[in-house]
Amino acid sequence: MAHWGGFTFKWYQRLIHNESIMSALYYTIIVALLSSIIATIIGTISAIGIQKIRRRNRKILLNINYLPVLNPDIVTAVALMSLFGFIKMEFGFITMLLSHIMFNIPYVILSVLPKIKQLPQNIEEAAMDLGAKPIYALRKVILPQIKPGIISGFLIAFTMSVDDFIISFFNTGNGVSNLSIEIYGMARRGIKPEINALSTIMFVVVLGLLLLSNKKQSIVRGDK
Repeated sequence: MAHWGGFTFKWYQRLIHNESIMSALYYTIIVALLSSIIATIIGTISAIGIQKIRRRNRKILLNINYLPVLNPDIVTAVALMSLFGFIKMEFGFITMLLSHIMFNIPYVILSVLPKIKQLPQNIEEAAMDLGAKPIYALRKVILPQIKPGIISGFLIAFTMSVDDFIISFFNTGNGVSNLSIEIYGMARRGIKPEINALSTIMFVVVLGLLLLSNKKQSIVRGDK
């Protein structure tokens, strides 16, 4: 859709001075990080609690947990918007952050719960029989065992938050916009080349992180 005129770094320079895109990038990263961290903490605690309750109540809670995952995004977005409007909460950064936290928690629970099920039975009781207090047993015994699930849940939550548009669109306010909302607004006026430059930078960063992660894993396996 554009006329090819050769290679240039002009759009990367303009990207730095584009206040609307840089502001959207800032809110995207801040909301994604905060919502992912908070959702990971709440989701991990919830998964541990769900695993310890009775099977019947566990099924009920898991079915409730599936609702935000199975529902179309627009249903969740409108429901949250109605809730914030009902409690007369001003739309803005806080409402967007809360909506992302609520949206991410089920994915964290679904990532952590399988790791908890793989733990040996009565491992916590065994640790406490050896003198560990419940908090110490949780921090030194349970959490290290389910660490891969926690990391996976955090990464899924972060990815979902960065990628989300519908929930952000319905639950944001004036002056608060993430990249998905910014690109949606540009689509009606015309996509600026600065967005392509930003997409290239994000792609290179993610690719570099993946390569470093794979290299680190191969080194660890080689040491073992």
